Amino acid sequence: MPTEISPYPMVPVDDALRIILRRVAPLPAERVARRDALGRVLAEPVIATEDQPPFVASTVDGFAVRADDGIAPRRLRGDVRAGASGRPIGPGECVRIMTGAPVPAGADAVVMFEWAEQRDGVVIPEAPPKPGDNVRPIGSDLRTGEMVIPAGARLGPVEIGLLATLGIREVAVHRRPRVAVLTTGDEIVDADATPSGPAIRDSNGPTALAALAEWGFASEFLGIAPDVAEEQETLIRRGIERADVVVTSGGVSVGTHDLIKPIFAKLGELHFGRIAFKPGKPLTFATVGQTLLFGLPGNPVSAYVCLALFVRPALRRLAGEEDVVPVLVDAVAGEPLRPSPDRPDYQRAIARWEGGRLVVRTTGPQGSSRLRSLVGANALVVVPAGTTPLPAGAPVDAILLGPVGGDRLLGAEG
Repeated sequence: MPTEISPYPMVPVDDALRIILRRVAPLPAERVARRDALGRVLAEPVIATEDQPPFVASTVDGFAVRADDGIAPRRLRGDVRAGASGRPIGPGECVRIMTGAPVPAGADAVVMFEWAEQRDGVVIPEAPPKPGDNVRPIGSDLRTGEMVIPAGARLGPVEIGLLATLGIREVAVHRRPRVAVLTTGDEIVDADATPSGPAIRDSNGPTALAALAEWGFASEFLGIAPDVAEEQETLIRRGIERADVVVTSGGVSVGTHDLIKPIFAKLGELHFGRIAFKPGKPLTFATVGQTLLFGLPGNPVSAYVCLALFVRPALRRLAGEEDVVPVLVDAVAGEPLRPSPDRPDYQRAIARWEGGRLVVRTTGPQGSSRLRSLVGANALVVVPAGTTPLPAGAPVDAILLGPVGGDRLLGAEG
């Protein structure tokens, strides 16, 4: 078979993701300190070990009263602030109380300052209070034995705060995957080198390492391998020994010096070698035992987009997350979009809210070697395969890569 014809069928995008994720299971659990748990995924649920609040607390600044006294005048008997306890009150008595302070024994309601008259040490409510007014009962937030955070939840700042509230110092989380990164190609030199002759600096390695760090995954750079099968195989084997995932870039097309697919097939099982997708058609996926191998294209845009849309979901699943597939959102084309004739094109775009609609416009020329097309891009707009450009105003799907600006603010309608 001529080398310019690939023996690998083009796999649809959704099928490629299914093939990958079917072969990914969360990594084993380990216990980590609360201070190190941010961004980790729980391997077991967190159960409340005590009631919260542990005492009856006021939810407002006001006067702690007995509801049975109605609107009768009460003698003011002191203050209760947060972190302090007040003496019990009897009939016809009240105390001034601050938000979060414990409601003293004998009181069963709190009247807000603005709903009571105070003069000469006497407090008179404007309306009869009811038992429980402005009072937070014991356990109203959390009950002992209640599941607070389910297994599979990613621990963000709020979840860390809940752990602190309950005094939980350690939690069981899934181990984070380790990633080994390899750049290939005779033409590639180190990013800090001065190229001589027809050489280019390595951008795929630094881009991948930076993306993995931003996403919270540990990585190791295996180096730059020339187009020599033995050298590439040696470094890939090293990555398999050290990491859960090996990511290479370059050498996945059909040229005589494209060696990654044969090496992957030799070392393990190659599951697909092309996808119906632009940019990144020659993306390759294989497994060696439990280790995942991804062969990214050499063009910088293709490499990054494939890393974000195919490698990242696998890493998130390894880390314990369940919902990992990139989400498509409804958008509107802000300009005509030119399709690729044979496969969907995930074009780099800037998404903004305009008049209550998410409007996407490309970042300009979309060549897969043009890394600049990703600068400022906060979305990928999915342009279906075809021969007729989509007109401005056409509905499209988009995948958001970052925050979205525009005229839609918190609380705004539309």
